[in-house]
Amino acid sequence: MSLNPPKKPKNKNWKQFTNDFIKEWPDVLEGLSFQTMPIQYIVNLRILLKNKVVISIDVAKDLKTKKPKHIARAIKTYINDNYENIRTLDVKFDVKRLKEDMESKTNNILNKAFRKN
Repeated sequence: MSLNPPKKPKNKNWKQFTNDFIKEWPDVLEGLSFQTMPIQYIVNLRILLKNKVVISIDVAKDLKTKKPKHIARAIKTYINDNYENIRTLDVKFDVKRLKEDMESKTNNILNKAFRKN
């Protein structure tokens, strides 16, 4: 899912939270961006518009009936079309699944690389 680069937050607490969160999960989150994050790792989105309307998207539920590409395209289009009206965008990730998948793939690569013939 590719989004326009977000504006840097003025709130220093957000930056501190982000830095602390990445320190807690460096092996999982370092180097990830919205440009490379598969939609399957997003549980839900909560979009707060400037007019105080809240739009909630249950990605996990939608994935049961819709194709991931369709969901990602719809979210990307909505965000790009309404970028100027968005106050906040809260994203809840399935960090447990992400971590398990990353560890599994890393273990597979390491096992192949160090396999004795």
